[in-house]
Amino acid sequence: MDAETPLEPVVDAHTLRLMKAIGDEGSLTAAATALGYSQPAVSQSVRRIEQRLGVPVVERAGRRVRLTEAGRVLARHAPAVTTALEAAVGELAELRGLRAGRVRVAAFPSASSAVIPRLLRVLRTRHPGMEVTFVEAEPPEAIAAVRADRADVGITFSFPGDRRDPHRLSAAGLEVSTLGEDDLLLVLPRDHPRAHDGSLTLAALADEEWIAGCPDCRGHLMELCEGAGFRPRVTFETDNYLAVEALVAQGMGVATLPRWAVDSFPALPGIVTRPLPAADPRSIHVVTAREAQRVPAIRATVDALRALLAEPGRTRSPA
Repeated sequence: MDAETPLEPVVDAHTLRLMKAIGDEGSLTAAATALGYSQPAVSQSVRRIEQRLGVPVVERAGRRVRLTEAGRVLARHAPAVTTALEAAVGELAELRGLRAGRVRVAAFPSASSAVIPRLLRVLRTRHPGMEVTFVEAEPPEAIAAVRADRADVGITFSFPGDRRDPHRLSAAGLEVSTLGEDDLLLVLPRDHPRAHDGSLTLAALADEEWIAGCPDCRGHLMELCEGAGFRPRVTFETDNYLAVEALVAQGMGVATLPRWAVDSFPALPGIVTRPLPAADPRSIHVVTAREAQRVPAIRATVDALRALLAEPGRTRSPA
């Protein structure tokens, strides 16, 4: 190459975004839709990328396309680069008074009703120029969404000592901050003989039938009961909090629920709730990519969430 020939960048942000979209969507047409381009424009971009790199980045697999090894290398670096670019754009937006910006929030079901509506209202009121979207996701899925750049802010929870805690390994390399704690409550039928027993313990419920979530979601209950000297007999399995209360109200068993879940809708007739003796509360976390809170829209979202959870009665501050 002549010394005076300008060097064209081999890889740019557009290339990384395109490779990630193709990898996520599995077709050029779907990738074009996700990025807001036309399919011919995406096809032309792929051809130019391959000419520039000198290696193929996609290959046909039946009716779909998939990334080659070179394409996967590019897609793997996309989240870090796009986060840095959004941080730069966001900081410039901040100079204009945060009249622009985008943030994608993912949160677990009881947060969807207990916190998210108020969070969205606060953000819309304070920053009407921001684009805010929300999707419901359990903690492992929310963490995966942040890692894959499908979400900017993940609201998650964990229980102390939970062997299945997704924050231990799957959140490695991400930023995890604890915002507060959510108490765990016993849910009993109103006519249960121990419903109004102020000294009720878990051990006193060893012979009861229990209503609990799926095997992946009941780990903390199992550990609490085993610590009290018994293994709970789970007869009914559901992750639907309203269904749990309805089953308890019909005398089908007893259960534990987080306070956020209980407070998210009016208690059904026929149940009572009691603080769970000696129970570790669940911790509420916010998960973002490293350095992502430099992006003003993301920082504004995390700050608003922290303020909402600090309101009296919403959560307890972590010890």
